[in-house]
Order: sequence, then structure tokens, then C-alpha cells
Amino acid sequence: MPKITINSQQLFYAFRKNDTAVTSLLFLHGAGGSHLDWPLALQRIQHTAVYNLDLPGHGRSALPGRDSINAYTDSVAAFTEKLKLQQFVLIGHSMGGAIAQQLALRQHQALARLILIGTSARLRVAPLLLDSIQTEFETAATFIGKNAWGSNAPEQMVARSQQQLRSIDPTVIYGDYVACNQFDLRNQVNQIALPTLVIAATEDQMTPLKFGRSLAESIPGAELSVIEGAGHYIAQERPMEVATAVATFLQNNIQKF
Repeated sequence: MPKITINSQQLFYAFRKNDTAVTSLLFLHGAGGSHLDWPLALQRIQHTAVYNLDLPGHGRSALPGRDSINAYTDSVAAFTEKLKLQQFVLIGHSMGGAIAQQLALRQHQALARLILIGTSARLRVAPLLLDSIQTEFETAATFIGKNAWGSNAPEQMVARSQQQLRSIDPTVIYGDYVACNQFDLRNQVNQIALPTLVIAATEDQMTPLKFGRSLAESIPGAELSVIEGAGHYIAQERPMEVATAVATFLQNNIQKF
């Protein structure tokens, strides 16, 4: 699995080649996440090649992380340009969805489609949570882990996510949540001019369904897919449903690539 140097920082990404690919999917995980957050069902959609990036400071990518969505977007833009990606689809979850929106608003010429999962045009973070990440990190990780899942999520899945959060440098997670808290594109997302799919879940406590619905209504022509009974980690809880929604969206837009 390859690494690439962007502005003197080594970034890791997983790559899956597909000789029948008509487009490439670039996956962007959320705050405190990594490329491992994306289930195989999403990475095996027909006729797509896959680039699954660890954002700066996350997973196997080198420190440091970032503390603004703009800074993360700079890194993603540089990544796509260095690899010369063309007509690619950006799939972002939560903070990754914020980065995707920001890149789309920059009118990145090589970006063809957006898929926004469990995200919003604004990502507010409670001040108490921001403080606890700095002062009581274990407590914060437990809180995030418990509240990020739907009521029927397997216990081992919840426990694994808490373990992953605890393995991340606390300064990186703090930077992620600061970046999310400062993010607000509510007055700009109506300028996104790309075919867009928004996927939201009925039990998402971190970016509730009403915010996903509002995002889809704000982006001209955007489609909304609602996943019943899932929490914030929608793709991990309902991989086949999310993969089907993504595949259908891509198939319906295939002639536009």
C-alpha cells in the first residue's frame, strides 16, 4: 500500500486498481478516523478504482494533523493533483464530508461527483466536548464512541471504535474537532455545481437527519438517501445499504463521466 509526500509530509493511502473502471473514488474519513473506517462493500463497487486516504496525522500518515477544514482541503487537493486524478468522485464522512464540500466550492476541475455521508454544512461541537478532549481524553473518547452509533450497533463495533479513538494522538483529535466547530458553509453550499448524493441516518446523534436533509435541500439537484436505524457511522453499520445507494447514484450518472 503506497505512501506519498505532500509538502514534506508523508501520507498513506490504500489503492485498488480496476481495469474496468470508468471513474475513481476518493474516500475521506471523519474526525479521529482512518482509511480502515470504510467497509469493503463500498470499495468494491463495480467499474470504480479506489483511493482511500489517511488524512494528515491519522492512521499511517505522518503527524501533524490540522485544525481547520481549509488546511485539510489543501492537503487533499495537493494529493489529487500529485496523483493526477481526473473525473473522480469524492466520498466524505462527517469531517471528510466537510472537506469534500470545501473542495467542491473551490471548483476543483478534476472533481466530478460528491457523496456526503453523515455530514452537514455546519458541524458544531459542544464546548464541553472540546474541553474534555484536552483535559479528560479517555472520558471524551468513551462519550464519542457511545454516541456515534445506532441503538442496534454490535457492541464489538462500538468497542473497536473507542479503541481506535484512544490510539490517535489527542492533539490530532482536538484539532479535528476545532476544525469541525469552525466549519460553516451554510451560505455557500448552494453554489456547489456538481451531482451530489447526501446520505443521512435516522439515529445519527452527531449530525442528525434534519441537518443532512437541509444539506441536500441546499445543494442544487442533490439527492438524499436516508438509512433507517443507523447512527453516525452509517457506512460501518449499514455497509450494503450505503454501497447500494452509492452504486445506484453512480450508475444513474454514468453517462455524465
